[in-house]
Amino acid sequence: MYVCLCHGVTSHVVEQAVADGARTSKEVANACGAGSDCGRCRGTVRAIIETHFAGAPATHR
Repeated sequence: MYVCLCHGVTSHVVEQAVADGARTSKEVANACGAGSDCGRCRGTVRAIIETHFAGAPATHR
């Protein structure tokens, strides 16, 4: 599914950016371009990030 129409970024690309370490919509935008233009996809990007980390154990700093 396309997440970002401005840059033609799919959900798989966003998921890979998150798996590679992007933890915010800005980091995803820097990694693949999704959310860096008009911003309509940022909610979807954030949902993908939240879904990815929903089952992850909390990290201690």
